[in-house]
Order: sequence, then C-alpha cells, then structure tokens
Amino acid sequence: MNLYMPLAERMRPATLDELAGQEHLVGKGSILRTAIQRGKIPSIIFWGPPGTGKTTIANIIANTLNLPFFQLSAISAGVKEVREIIEKAKHQPGSILFIDEIHRFNKGQQDALLGAVEKGIVTLIGATTENPSFEVNSALLSRCQVYILKPLTNEALVHLMQHAIKKDVQLKSKKITLKETSALINISGGDARKLLNLLELVCDTSENEVIITDSFVMDIAQKKIALYDKKGEQHYDIISAFIKSIRGSDPNAAVYWLARMIEGGEDVKFIARRLVILASEDIGNANPTALVMANASFEAVNKIGYPESNLILSQCTIYLASSPKSNSATIAIGEALAAVKKHGDLSVPLHIRNAPTRLMKNMGYGKDYQYSHNYKDNFSEQEYLPEEISGTKFYTPGENAREEELRKFLKNLWKEKYKY
Repeated sequence: MNLYMPLAERMRPATLDELAGQEHLVGKGSILRTAIQRGKIPSIIFWGPPGTGKTTIANIIANTLNLPFFQLSAISAGVKEVREIIEKAKHQPGSILFIDEIHRFNKGQQDALLGAVEKGIVTLIGATTENPSFEVNSALLSRCQVYILKPLTNEALVHLMQHAIKKDVQLKSKKITLKETSALINISGGDARKLLNLLELVCDTSENEVIITDSFVMDIAQKKIALYDKKGEQHYDIISAFIKSIRGSDPNAAVYWLARMIEGGEDVKFIARRLVILASEDIGNANPTALVMANASFEAVNKIGYPESNLILSQCTIYLASSPKSNSATIAIGEALAAVKKHGDLSVPLHIRNAPTRLMKNMGYGKDYQYSHNYKDNFSEQEYLPEEISGTKFYTPGENAREEELRKFLKNLWKEKYKY
C-alpha cells in the first residue's frame, strides 16, 4: 500500500461487509447487495451527504463484479472527457462509469451520457449531495435507480476512528489514545473522509504518543486546516468576504475569495446568483451594464458548469469589482417598502387608473390623465403618488458620473417638486 495516501484512502473499504453504515442499502438481503451478488446492477444515482460512502460503494461494485471502471469528477470534466470514456467503453463490455458530483453536469453534459446509458454501453453510477429530482435531467434520471445514503451516526464515526487506529500500518505504530471525539466529529461534519484525514493530521503531531482531546484537536484544526463547509459558518464568512471585496472595488481580493469557493466545491449557481444580486444592490444605475453582465454570466455558467465556469465567474467578478458603485436603488426600494408598511393600501389617484369599462369611466377613472408623449420632452408634470405621500422622494441619485446625468435630467423635469 502507498503510505503517502491519505488515511481515508488507505482505509477505504474493499467489500460491502467493511462499509460503515448504510445497512438499508448494503445489509444482508438488501436490494442493492442482492443485485451485486447476482452480478447485474442498473444505472444508479447515489444521493447523500459528503463522506457517507457513495464513491466507496461504486468502487466496491466494480471490484466485486470485476468490471472495467472509469471515474470522472463533474467539477473538472466536460463533454469531451465523457465522450472519450464512452468510446473506450464500447470496446470493454460491462463498463461502469462513476461520476462524482453529477449534479454539477449541465444539460449538455448529461445529454452526452444519455445515449450510452440507454444502449448499455456504460452502466452509470452517479454521486450527488443535491436532490437529483432537481439537478439531474428527467430523461437521465428515469433510467437510473436512486439510492439514498443516510448520514453516519456518531457511533459509526467513532468506530471508524478506532478501526483505523488499530489497523492502519502508520497509526498502529504509535500509542494513540482516543480520549475525546466531539471535536473530530463536529469539525468533519459527519464526513468520514474528512474525519479520517483530520485524525491522521492530529496523530502526525507526534512520533510516538498522542492523546486526543477536543481542545487539542481544535488547536490543530485552527492552525493547519482550511475548512470550507458549504452549509456551515465558513460558507457564509467567505461569501461575505467575496461580496464585500467587490463592493469595496478590490478585484484582487474578490478573485481570491472566488477561488476559495471554487476550490471548496461551492455551487456555481449560488456564486452567480449572488453576483446578479450585487449588480443591482451595490452598483445599480452607476453602471446599468453590470446587471446585464451578471445576468449573462448566470445564464452562461448554468449552461456550462465547472471547470469552464471559473473563467466566466472570474471575468464577471473583476468587472463588478472594477465598476463604479451606487446603492441608491437599494435605498429607494427600502424606503418605498417602509412607506407602504407605514401608510398601508393608499388609493391610486383616479386620473392614472385604468378604465376598461363604461362604469369606471363614469366614475372618473382615467379622467384628465395627461399622456406624456403628447407633451414637450415627453413629459407632463402631474401627480403619480397617492395624495397622502405626494412629493415624497424615494430615489436619490448616487454620487457617480452616470447618476449625475440622471440627477440633472430629473431635476430639469421636476423642478421644485422632488428637490433633485
């Protein structure tokens, strides 16, 4: 065995009997175990939290059935890589293609798989942490059996660590006392792979004797581990740093935090969605093209996926960070919403109401409305707000070149009413 492998790889189970948890899938008499024993399995999607055994079960299936096994990561692979493997599989009957994080494949990439799965050129095994009903094409999903993996219990995780300490060649050469386990389990978030690699990191602090306590683990983790939990505190810390760097017009910091999210496997659509929001919230009419750019980027990454989306996200991030900033639109809608809550459902002035029926016309709906295009400069100074809040200015143009133009334009139109 390669002793330079991480502990999680060295301890990866080789048989179903060695697997921790997932008895409902691989226990005696289970559907999946029975299919494996019979030597014929359907295409499968494994859905479950990180580090619960999705990749391990796929490897066990291939090894047990002694079938050709190809593996791709949806983060780094594209249509080209998928087609290359399908061509190889045509000459190797029974080939299994395992795709990790299959939810990151876009429609085109998933469609490239469909024909090969239908014709039996490959048996697909996909792994995903996201609900496949939303993230996997219905045509592909209908040809796969979905198996749900459950989070590993604390007892199972402790058993994994104890087993590693007892059986791993490197760990059993030391005197290791597993005194406390809460920190190891909490930091790893129930992910068996992270757990074992963290255990190894802690044990590597000494050549001979290691007493593992929660405080000791926390000290090691804070010094040596760059965590990125997509559902945890760091997820929110890093997206906050990302947004604030763009808002602060620092493209260098913004790209760094973007890289941290990409490296951590953050959902490409989550990042792109936040850029669209920021384009209006922090740039707005200081540069209206920012929203166009952000929206185009969202559409593009949604179609393309990783890894090519890295380029699109980088371009958009740099553009937004380098753009003039204004939160005037954000303030305007905030103040307007506050006015709605304060004053309730104020009546629409009669002259700007629609009058589709004779009765409404007789009641004065639309009476004396001045059609703007009939007047000089396509403008007629009339009231558009309810009487109770007449003259209230919600929008104040920001201090930037583009909105200074808007300020002059509005000031020229409204003269005294809104005090632009």
